[in-house]
Amino acid sequence: MRPSIHPRLINGPFDDPGLYIPFFFQNRAIIFDLGDISCLSARELLKISHAFITHTHMDHFIGFDRLLRTALGRDKTLALFGPAGFLQNVEGKLAGYSWNLVEKYNYPLTLKITEINSRSTISRRYRCRDKFIAPDKSIEQPFNGILYEEPGLLVNAAILDHGIPSLGLAIKEHFHVNILKEGLKKLGLEPGPWLADFKQALYRRSDPDSKFSLLAGPGQKAQHYRLGDLSAKIALITPGQKISYITDVVYNQSNAAKIVKLVEASDHLFIEAVFLDDDKDMAAEKKHLTARQAGQLAAAAGVRQFSIFHFSPRYFGEEQRLNEEARLAYERQMTEDPSSPPASPRQAEDG
Repeated sequence: MRPSIHPRLINGPFDDPGLYIPFFFQNRAIIFDLGDISCLSARELLKISHAFITHTHMDHFIGFDRLLRTALGRDKTLALFGPAGFLQNVEGKLAGYSWNLVEKYNYPLTLKITEINSRSTISRRYRCRDKFIAPDKSIEQPFNGILYEEPGLLVNAAILDHGIPSLGLAIKEHFHVNILKEGLKKLGLEPGPWLADFKQALYRRSDPDSKFSLLAGPGQKAQHYRLGDLSAKIALITPGQKISYITDVVYNQSNAAKIVKLVEASDHLFIEAVFLDDDKDMAAEKKHLTARQAGQLAAAAGVRQFSIFHFSPRYFGEEQRLNEEARLAYERQMTEDPSSPPASPRQAEDG
């Protein structure tokens, strides 16, 4: 069955980190980190509804300016999430520009910015028509590990140590709705935007006895079905995907425990491997992972598949060594704990 979310690393393994996650059958995407995003088209950027930033080092946040520029003048709310200090970081970015003409824009852009601290989240709204002036009011809520949730999915985070707080991220579908082509054919229905509404009705766990209406095609009359009957004929419900993303963390006991808990049983883990284990002292000094450590964490969490990325430029031409080190570390860990499911490392591909 075709998955509904399709994650891909934005850049090659030696370039700025970032994960772009578009949704199948929806004109929508989310993104983990905003480093160099120049390879993403304006169309791809405009699909982004939520951006989750691990931390605001330049290689993870410089793309905010391009995303903002692309979204200006659009009738859009863009939600961004980041660790402690994120509100001040975003306000500093916004204060660096002059906004004297934005009141003439036909469509308002709103930024909803959320900062994650150990015990709470703080959210503020910045409106283009108000020249992105910081609002007087903030909304503070307890932080229980969930950053964002909607009927079909949720995004979890863990606060990790990189010398500064850095977020580990995971997106999990509650379940996946697979559309059966034969079922559509038997009912004489064509795929279309109505399928997104149909899936949302299932994700919301709407009453099976409720009425679901759809337009089978242009110029045709609306057709009405009992939701439960339509679901039985055209949908197959399967467990949802879990995609996780870990970058810019030091290898220590606290981080390892948090990472394993966050990414456990992921279908695909994207995890940094900045150094080879021969350079583990340098990795510790710079607060990054080695390829061996990445493989060990992937095995400990029982992930089904993992990709390593964010390689140090000192290893140009040695990508295979990094991938091999991660693979061997995973296999050794699996030998010690054979109850874990198998996984395979995949070298990061260019976006």
